[in-house]
Amino acid sequence: MQDEVNTKVVAIAVKGGKITAEVLEKALRKFIAEIEKAQKTASQPKTYRGKQSIKHLVEQNATISNIEVTDGNIKSFERTAKKYGIDYALKKDTSEQPPRYLVFFKGRDVDVMTQAFKEFSAKSVKQKDKPSLRQKLSRHQEQSKKQQREKVKFKNMDRGVDR
Repeated sequence: MQDEVNTKVVAIAVKGGKITAEVLEKALRKFIAEIEKAQKTASQPKTYRGKQSIKHLVEQNATISNIEVTDGNIKSFERTAKKYGIDYALKKDTSEQPPRYLVFFKGRDVDVMTQAFKEFSAKSVKQKDKPSLRQKLSRHQEQSKKQQREKVKFKNMDRGVDR
């Protein structure tokens, strides 16, 4: 260890009119802080969370599983996956019509992923069963028109004058 420290050479460039002990001390402190920062970032690679690319998912050294999703409504799945804290990657397969989506996720997230898919599928089935807001609105408009037709307006123009 002592030999390694002795053989390294460091060059620090400081701009200034006069170099005092305080300026040199500030420069050395800044240099040490930069070295520590570089060591910290080199030792720990950035970990990605949530939606990410397949490349970043593979770099995390975990087994990868996938599930096929044929529904084009991926945004609602993304909300569910974010809720459960799943690290996943989406891949769109355009070779088929309609395009299908492959969801890749870590192997240790299988249980969480199945629960998220149950919730996602239940939500999508529930949405399909509900009538759309436009259908409801048109139905209510028709009902109100029928009610207005039933109300017949009678105006009595008689003011007590006989003709």
